[in-house]
Amino acid sequence: MSARFAFNHATAKFWDQREAVEACARAGAGIGLWREPVQEMGVAATAKLVRDAGVAVTSLCRAGFFTDPTPAALEDNRRAIDEAAAVGAPVLVLVSGGIPDGGTIDSARDGVRQALAELAPYARERGVTLAIEPLHPMFASDRCVVTTLNEALDLAAPFAPEAVGVVVDTYHVWWDPQVWQGIARAGREGRIASFQFADWVTPLPAGVLTGRGQLGDGCVDFKRYLAEVDATGFTGPIEVELFNDALWARPGAEVFAETKAAFERVTA
Repeated sequence: MSARFAFNHATAKFWDQREAVEACARAGAGIGLWREPVQEMGVAATAKLVRDAGVAVTSLCRAGFFTDPTPAALEDNRRAIDEAAAVGAPVLVLVSGGIPDGGTIDSARDGVRQALAELAPYARERGVTLAIEPLHPMFASDRCVVTTLNEALDLAAPFAPEAVGVVVDTYHVWWDPQVWQGIARAGREGRIASFQFADWVTPLPAGVLTGRGQLGDGCVDFKRYLAEVDATGFTGPIEVELFNDALWARPGAEVFAETKAAFERVTA
């Protein structure tokens, strides 16, 4: 299972991007990149870095936040698509955004539909799959009005799977009693664009956004997620993406080694 391990750079947020890529190269792991470090290094320089290192880019995070699809927001998403194509990321992760001022959750979801209709053809032309990531409902008001895998699949349905898919992130969908049906449906429709691991720990930390648990420290049944996703025929990488203040305070190389070892334990 180690061959499928991918390290999302956010797990060691303050680790130099070059060092993270080099660690992935030594471990034979893929890497999930983030736009801010990519832009800081430069898109062309990042593309050369991963190419020279022989590291597969599994995703670029993130775009979206388009529940109020202004021209400026759509243009930034087009730039994100271009960045993904340039660095060799087959997938651009989308976090839809919360409820805009003066809006409702229904109008925000309409904004997501409108933005996808604008962006999907552009992404397909550039060989990038837009991956809709449903987030836990506690983030619906301010970060993501898409809260279930089936809702994400409904949003993706009007578009070719090559253009729009979904993210299965254990941290965000573990609670959903319909998640297994959603995974099976995503497999039938060919829409699993990204598979991510993170654990849910209780009691919840004060900063819930940055309280994702190390794999095996919480209540997520990773073995079942692995079995259910594998049963769909998905054989792609599995990214570990942990937003965690305690991890961020530690040396990146140490976090990488711990995270890879935890991944191997929960997938054994």
